Amino acid sequence: MTGGALIVCRDIPLHQHYKERLEVLGYKDVSVTAAEKDGLNMVINELKPKIIFMEVEFYDTATPYMMSLLMKRYKKIHFAVVSRARYPADRGMCFIINGAKSFLYYPDGTEQFFKGLEHIRDGESFISNLVQESFNMRSDKKSVLPRPAEELTKREIEVARLVCNGYTGAEIADRLHICLRTANFHKRELYTNLSIRNENELIRVALYLGIIRQDELNFYGRDYELSPRPRKKREKVKGKSEKIRRIA
Repeated sequence: MTGGALIVCRDIPLHQHYKERLEVLGYKDVSVTAAEKDGLNMVINELKPKIIFMEVEFYDTATPYMMSLLMKRYKKIHFAVVSRARYPADRGMCFIINGAKSFLYYPDGTEQFFKGLEHIRDGESFISNLVQESFNMRSDKKSVLPRPAEELTKREIEVARLVCNGYTGAEIADRLHICLRTANFHKRELYTNLSIRNENELIRVALYLGIIRQDELNFYGRDYELSPRPRKKREKVKGKSEKIRRIA
C-alpha cells in the first residue's frame, strides 16, 4: 500500500464506512487501524502511507504530544487531524504548530469538511476555519505562538510524577535538590509539551501515557515511595451526645 492513506481511529465499527468514503473521493489504497503507540509504528512501517488521518482525541488529551512524536519520526508523511465534534481552537492550533499539515473540523460544515479532504487528496494542506481564525487572532494581537513540543526529558517525567502526587513547587525543588525557579521551569515545559493547562489535565495525560499508574497516586506523604499509607482507625463513638461534643 506504499503511498496510500491510513486512517487512525478507535471507532472500529465505523472503519469500513470511513474507508469507503475516502475511496469514493478518489483516495487509493485506504487502510484503517485502531493500533496505538508501538503497534501504530509497526502499521506505518509496514504500509508506508503517504497520508495519515488521525482523530483529534485518539490519544485522549495527549494526542497533540503523541502525534508530534510521530511527525518527527515520519517527516515525509502528510499528517491530517480530524475533529468530528466541538474542539478548542487553541488546542487545534497546537497540532499545526507541532507539524500537522491539515486540520479537518466537521462542525465547520460538510462542504468545508469534504473540500478539505479533496485538498489533502491532491497533495495540498488544509486548515479549518476554526483553527485559522485562532492563528489570525493571535497574529492581530501580536501574541506569541506556542512552540513545538519536545519529547519529555527524564527530569520532566520526575516532576510530572511529583505534581501528580500533589507536590508544590517548593516541595518538588526540595525533593529533587534543585532551586524553585528550576522546578517551575520544568513544570512549564511539561505544560507546553503536553498542551495542558493545569494539574488535573497533567494527571489525566500522565495516566494515559503510562508516566504514572493509578495505584501510584498517593496524596498522604512526601516520601516519593508512591505507596498508600494505612489510614488510622477512628475510635468508636458510643452516644449521640459524644458525637456532638467531638464535632464541636
